Amino acid sequence: MTRGWIAVRDWAIAVGVAASLLVAGLSGHHLATGLDPLGHALLIAGGLALAARRRAPVAVLAVTGLSALGYQAVGFDVPVVAYLFAVYAAVRAGHRVVAVAGSVLMLATLPLALLASPQHWPVGEAFTQSRDVLQIAWLIAAGAAGEALRQAERRADEAERTREETARRRADEERLHIARELHDSLTHQISVIKLQAEVAVHLARKRGDEVPEALLAIREAGREAARELRATLAALRDDDQNPAHGLDHVPELVRRARTTGLDAKLTIEGHRNDVPAAVDRTAYRIVQESLTNIARHAAAATASVRIDYRPDVLVIRVDDDGKATSDTAPGVGLLGMRERVTALGGRLRAAPRSEGGFTVHAELPVDRTP
Repeated sequence: MTRGWIAVRDWAIAVGVAASLLVAGLSGHHLATGLDPLGHALLIAGGLALAARRRAPVAVLAVTGLSALGYQAVGFDVPVVAYLFAVYAAVRAGHRVVAVAGSVLMLATLPLALLASPQHWPVGEAFTQSRDVLQIAWLIAAGAAGEALRQAERRADEAERTREETARRRADEERLHIARELHDSLTHQISVIKLQAEVAVHLARKRGDEVPEALLAIREAGREAARELRATLAALRDDDQNPAHGLDHVPELVRRARTTGLDAKLTIEGHRNDVPAAVDRTAYRIVQESLTNIARHAAAATASVRIDYRPDVLVIRVDDDGKATSDTAPGVGLLGMRERVTALGGRLRAAPRSEGGFTVHAELPVDRTP
């Protein structure tokens, strides 16, 4: 469910609770006083405050509690429904101690609110009303429901992390297996082809013969195949074997790109925070692969690398002004980047820009939950 729909649902619940409290206040039996508008306002405020229960559960707990005490003091004998929702939200968010302390304080203060109301409650009855077994039971039920859902969500998150780690480990093992197969089956054969072509070209030139174009093409193809194979094997091997490759080495990538004649710039935004090792390596690989693609295929004059440190996500963006063709981001390189990003639960967008050139935009979640 998207954030927009969650916000709409929260507001719908808040408006519904506020309307229910207001209807209960208007239809209930209480002494009409000049403070009725204040009581109605407190009923509405207590209900509408629930719209923020996900973002600020402790603040909502305080607002709904004060509103409930306020309209009780004004003379509205209306159940503290909004406060029950706030207790549930606070416990679900992990603020169990705050919710318990607030509820105890609420039960202790309620007799004073009843004694201050225009209904002139007897002292004994006011204290008995505040300790009504049904009210305490509802408070316990709200807290228990919040705790049960919190535990269920925690277990679901742990199960999801376990599945992701298992899938990532299997993917790493498969990459290692493929790298070994490629190394054993292709490296030697390509080396032999390249060496034989080099020897043939050398002997032809030594004899003064004209070197056939086909032989030169075979030699260049062998060199290029050897380079591509080395790059592919390096990408397939486990990143843990080279832990030095991370965000700290991105400036070196940009400087290296400049040596090829590319006007590359690096921009870092936000406060640098510690990021998980997998995110650190993936960010480096995205920048490395993007700059490599630009140098090989884009015929670009300028490129920009932007790293944005946000509270819950690391954003990597690489733009260039080259030719945005289907070869700008080759299938293997782009597929590898997408697999890395997806394995971390992130998002990757690689597409031509409307103003020309190509852009690679990746968002890598940074989970700092203990």
